[in-house]
Amino acid sequence: METVRAAERELMARLPEGALMQRAAAGLAVACAELLGRRVYGARVALLVGSGDNGGDALYAGARLARRGAGVVAVLLSPGRAHPGGLAALLAAGGQVSGDAPQDWARDVARADLVVDGIVGIGGRGGLRAEAAQLLDAVRQSATVVAVDLPSGVDADSGEVAGEAVYADATVTFGAYKPGLLIDPARERAGALRLVDIGLALPEDAEAEALQHAEVAELLPRPGAESDKYRRGVVGVVAGSARYPGAAVLAVAGALRGGAGAVRYVGPAADAVLARFPETLVHAGPPHRAGRVQAWVIGPGMGDESDGLEDVLAADVPVLVDADGLRFLTPERVRRRTAGTLLTPHAGEAAALLGRGREEIEAARLRSVRELAGRYGATVLLKGSTTLVADASGPVRVNPTGTGWLATAGSGDVLSGVTGSLLAAGLSPRDAGSVGAYLHGLAARRAAGPQGAPILATEVADHLGEAWRDVVD
Repeated sequence: METVRAAERELMARLPEGALMQRAAAGLAVACAELLGRRVYGARVALLVGSGDNGGDALYAGARLARRGAGVVAVLLSPGRAHPGGLAALLAAGGQVSGDAPQDWARDVARADLVVDGIVGIGGRGGLRAEAAQLLDAVRQSATVVAVDLPSGVDADSGEVAGEAVYADATVTFGAYKPGLLIDPARERAGALRLVDIGLALPEDAEAEALQHAEVAELLPRPGAESDKYRRGVVGVVAGSARYPGAAVLAVAGALRGGAGAVRYVGPAADAVLARFPETLVHAGPPHRAGRVQAWVIGPGMGDESDGLEDVLAADVPVLVDADGLRFLTPERVRRRTAGTLLTPHAGEAAALLGRGREEIEAARLRSVRELAGRYGATVLLKGSTTLVADASGPVRVNPTGTGWLATAGSGDVLSGVTGSLLAAGLSPRDAGSVGAYLHGLAARRAAGPQGAPILATEVADHLGEAWRDVVD
């Protein structure tokens, strides 16, 4: 977040005093009015005001709402340290200050149609302090909660939540999206996001980034007039077992719809794969005898059969390792590879790779994916409620697509297949992981429908073509 703070300092030095805060407050007030359904006159608004500029933003926005007829009351958590200009503006506009007692604060919050969380800004560390935390029960029962820049109590840099924190229905953030707004566990507390442009000049090298349709479209492989199946890329899939033949079918399904020209399958589930996808090229193994490939996918449903792993890791082509394949990895085996490696663990598998508890990974997803990438010298796609892609350098990519309905058996096998095809088509591990996760998430949304409904992993695979068209249209 030092990048954002530096940009703010540089801009403030060029603007009249208070102008930057007024820009932020204006955008915040507009968003609050929209959340009230534009029925500002007569609405009750409670401002939770801390001692920093975050509280000043809330006070100035409250003054704008008060001038439009809202009944605005400010809960001053540090009465002697509230922003003096913002407080004066609120009182001049007809706003009020809540009483000094906690019961007065709770009463005013409980009555509000809209609560504005301006307790702590991007400089906050750790959870909320006691005087703010005691308000959370009243805040949770409020009609609508909007956070100023980010929900108070979350870490802006990492998305970690070290204690009590606000749950917002919406967050109005200024200048740039903060990593903590995009990465769980903080993301689930942010609600709907709205970015207000306040004129910051930000450098291109961000700590985290999220691809959008146009950027994904630029990365997607497209066949030319002279393309054949080999020029488009051939992906090899080592997956499935007698116990888990379906994993092979799902990985191949993702691979066939991921842009490669052909899929070679190696493993014991060849009959199941051919019954579903007769266009697949099958081989009994070992992998190095299956024919030329431009990338390998290994691991889904493989069980305890690790025979093919050393063979695949020895290949001089990119390799994606998922699921059971991750259990047999060591940093040394990955680091000595000359071609790219992409690891795709979920939180439990990441915990095993790092020797931690799963809850530690979930609580510190950004730190964990960076540590994994550094330890293994590989690109890592950490699956979960927020899918992250990291390598040894560059910003972490946060996947903005997906749905909670993706938490279903076999969806990760489909992701491995489509991502492996993108590797075979020539994308770097970082780009393949990012684009694969993006398409996978879009396909899941398509499968779940606009209202959301349970989906199957096969349905995710079936909707990958539509997701691809959504991006390039």
